[in-house]
Amino acid sequence: MELDGAGLTCAQVHEAAYGGARVTIASLDRARAAWATAQELTGPVYGRSTGVGANRGVILDKPGLDLLRSHVCGAGPPIPPARARAMLVVRLNQLLAGGSGIDPAVLPVLAEAINGGFTPPIQTYGAIGTGDLAALATTALCLLGELPWHHEPPPPSGTPPIDPATIADPRFPFAPEDALPFISSGAATLADAAIACHRLRLLLDAVIDVAAMSFTAVGASAEPLAAAVQEARPHAGQAAVAARLRGLLTQELATRVQDPYGYRAFAQVHGAAVDALDRATAAVEIDLNAAAENPLISGSLAWHNGNFHSAPLALALDALRAALVQTAQLSAARLATLMDPAYTGHHPFLADRPGSSGALILEYVAQDALAELRLLATPVTTGTAVISLGTEDHAGFATQAARNALRCLEPLEIVLACERTAALRALNTPTADRPLTDDLTTSRHALSLHPPP
Repeated sequence: MELDGAGLTCAQVHEAAYGGARVTIASLDRARAAWATAQELTGPVYGRSTGVGANRGVILDKPGLDLLRSHVCGAGPPIPPARARAMLVVRLNQLLAGGSGIDPAVLPVLAEAINGGFTPPIQTYGAIGTGDLAALATTALCLLGELPWHHEPPPPSGTPPIDPATIADPRFPFAPEDALPFISSGAATLADAAIACHRLRLLLDAVIDVAAMSFTAVGASAEPLAAAVQEARPHAGQAAVAARLRGLLTQELATRVQDPYGYRAFAQVHGAAVDALDRATAAVEIDLNAAAENPLISGSLAWHNGNFHSAPLALALDALRAALVQTAQLSAARLATLMDPAYTGHHPFLADRPGSSGALILEYVAQDALAELRLLATPVTTGTAVISLGTEDHAGFATQAARNALRCLEPLEIVLACERTAALRALNTPTADRPLTDDLTTSRHALSLHPPP
């Protein structure tokens, strides 16, 4: 995978994290140009010749690397190596875009770390959407040799495996003025957001397959999916969902005048989730390839700015998580119709005989997962924080939005798996009462194309 600071996608971040893709660097030209400019700067430059935060007015005659050491502090469970590797890929790509003014010699060392299976030992908590300072400071101390890397061979990528005995720990002697430029980034947040967006796209696509099974099982009408209906209200996601579902149904069944909303409004609700995912993906991919540095080294100057703020990303991810709840609610509504003999022609709860519970328990499981999904959809953008003696008086909390987007994958998958399990049962002859755990696990495996992050 060639990184050039301009074309990195969510799918590529996921592939680098979980697929073992090796990275190469297209060109260091922009990074070199920014570094050359940084060497010529005079006067106070934030983080290079001054303190940071509330100490921004303190001129430092001989700044050291204490900024890195002081910002290494995290809490909670360790971040899995795949997500830490994704963070390194994102930060490398951002630095290739130029603008940081950092010594470009560190960039090939970052690539070596990624390809060699080295990741920093970072923890879950420690950022509020204004920069992943603790995670990247930890990375910097690993490069300095002051903290140990976590090392495990990366997943196979089709290239010959590297003998671990021949790999030396990646090292780079940071100059003091490179400390802030290295850590001034939301790379860990963006990595989580990119992974979530990629996997959610696969899962939202699978929703349409599951819905098609339910449509067929209850004889739902395809009339609401007609092209004429979509052209009358041309939302892009709605039209795409309707077209794909139409292609999966064998005929335009119309046994009822109007079906419940789980069927009749499926394209509208699920299409809105697809649109929300498209907007979130666009927001993530802009920042994957942005020189969102503060200060930004551009032209012959250092521009002090707020491009580090994650408001666009946090807002997009809040909207996405809310849309996932809507999609899951409609899945649970279809599950309810699958339990109803008025729609399936089977006994209640898809039982094999009157009075048996059949697949009733699937509704409990689905509603439990749906409740979890609703909690995860609580918006982060309604909160804020004032820190550093009041000089940093707002926070985006995109870190929490991205983390919750990842957490949404499991409950959403479970709700859909419950619907799929019931639809399969409705499409066949219901069996005698028995544990349904294996059936549900099989449905989850059918929906899960990648391991959980």
